[in-house]
Amino acid sequence: MTTTDPAPLDPGAPATGTPAPAAAPALRRVLAQAGFETRAILRNGEQLLVTVALPVFLLVGLVATDVLELETGGASRVDFVTPGVLALACLATSFTSQAIATAFDRRNGVLRLLATTPLGRGGLLAGKVLGVLAVQVVQVAVLSAVALALGWRPELAGVPAAVGCLLLGTAAFTALALLLAGTLRAEGVLAVANLVLVLLVVAGGTLVAPDQLAPWHAHVAVFLPSGALAEAMRGALLGTGVPPLSVVVLAAWTAAFGWGAGRLFRWS
Repeated sequence: MTTTDPAPLDPGAPATGTPAPAAAPALRRVLAQAGFETRAILRNGEQLLVTVALPVFLLVGLVATDVLELETGGASRVDFVTPGVLALACLATSFTSQAIATAFDRRNGVLRLLATTPLGRGGLLAGKVLGVLAVQVVQVAVLSAVALALGWRPELAGVPAAVGCLLLGTAAFTALALLLAGTLRAEGVLAVANLVLVLLVVAGGTLVAPDQLAPWHAHVAVFLPSGALAEAMRGALLGTGVPPLSVVVLAAWTAAFGWGAGRLFRWS
């Protein structure tokens, strides 16, 4: 009985095995993560309550009732209130919602695991930011529709400036959210984020003009990110012009929070 030796392998022959799967392009990975982040927020009843339902109730309540006495400077009540509510909605989504979600992802090891995938840390953060922006598109659409139904007539020429201010505010508050989520325990973030939200809304004069506050309070409000965003939104949508100081304050807070998050954020 004879045996036949196997034919020698040809080094130049193409491989016949199954090729190893390659990672998707970076943009596709980031967009997939952004879609996941967006769906996670919109499917969460508690998140929807904070990001959409409460701002709508607040808008309707402030316009339809006199619970809060406002000096509108000659503008209609809905025209004056809507920019502040949009600023508040931006704060709720990009700060409170994102800080709590990221903190619990970090505690449960989700961030550490995702950071080791082809998505990477930069892709994960980019996906979170894009997810926040996607939710804010829904927020702005819903709030704008409700405000228009209540008689809101924004200054159309100021809409691009308002969008730019919202983007800058989103950058500032998302950086603050990551700073808290990456340095404190999840349970601490849950308490601190809600407390900071209340302080920023009240101390920042988000729903009232600074000249309606006490002199010391007005000086504090214009230098807080929430007060600066609200003033910028009112200036843009009421047609009085965006105060340059508001833009400078927002940019400064964005740089400070971003630097802090970059230096202190812990992934596990």
